Amino acid sequence: MKTRRSDRLVDMARYMLERPRKLISLSYFAKRYDSAKSSISEDLSILKRTFQERGTGLLETVPGAAGGARFVPFMAEDEAKNFIEEIRQDVNDETRVLPGGYVYLSDLLGRPDILRQAGRLIATQYLRDNIDAVMTAATKGVPLAQAVAEQLNVPFVIVRDDAKVTEGPTVSVNYLTGSSKRVEKMELSRRSLRTGSRVLIVDDFMKAGGTIQGMQTLVSEFDGTVVGTAVFAEGRSATRLLDRFTSLLHVDTNLKNGDPILVTAGNYAKEIYKREA
Repeated sequence: MKTRRSDRLVDMARYMLERPRKLISLSYFAKRYDSAKSSISEDLSILKRTFQERGTGLLETVPGAAGGARFVPFMAEDEAKNFIEEIRQDVNDETRVLPGGYVYLSDLLGRPDILRQAGRLIATQYLRDNIDAVMTAATKGVPLAQAVAEQLNVPFVIVRDDAKVTEGPTVSVNYLTGSSKRVEKMELSRRSLRTGSRVLIVDDFMKAGGTIQGMQTLVSEFDGTVVGTAVFAEGRSATRLLDRFTSLLHVDTNLKNGDPILVTAGNYAKEIYKREA
């Protein structure tokens, strides 16, 4: 039984939104809705226009027998600006300041609405990049990494400093923390990451960047490539171990003028939209 166009559009949109960056053949949709490929092509044209006009994402079509359609999520710059301002106001709260220049973010990174938007925004930077996995360090970066991985439709892997027996064989590296200059160890299960993977590193908060530098070293142990690095917030640090990263927020604490905290937009506009923040 054929499906009406209005019903097809609703179901096709849902199907593609749940499977970002996956190529879906026209034949699959034609069989699913018992409709001609020409009708499916028209449906996809409607979705493509709507997704782009609404800033939902891009719908790419690939010609040929092995072709089809692929939905790639992205966030429009105006929407990103509004989102960043909302979370900036939430974080700009002196009761969030923790010892050592850190800030409390766990409540925000436990909210599905914030994670969904942060994941879309970070994924926007990698519209044209092939990424095999998202990597983060246990435990506070896990929700954000999962949100980004969902938008990219790739696995996420968790680096730990105390791997359990349930992890199986692991690869470990020693790294120097940027702030305290202590030597620490991090480990990753050998089964978690394929050799030669292209990896996006994501974390919740960064100061000097020692933990992220350690993860970069761990990726190299798997003969992998670090495609990029993104953090929810970066803190002020006299020493910065990373040359390139994307931050959604910049946080200063215990300022010289006596203010306990000052939160501004990070460098996301420059890194993602190629504009000065």
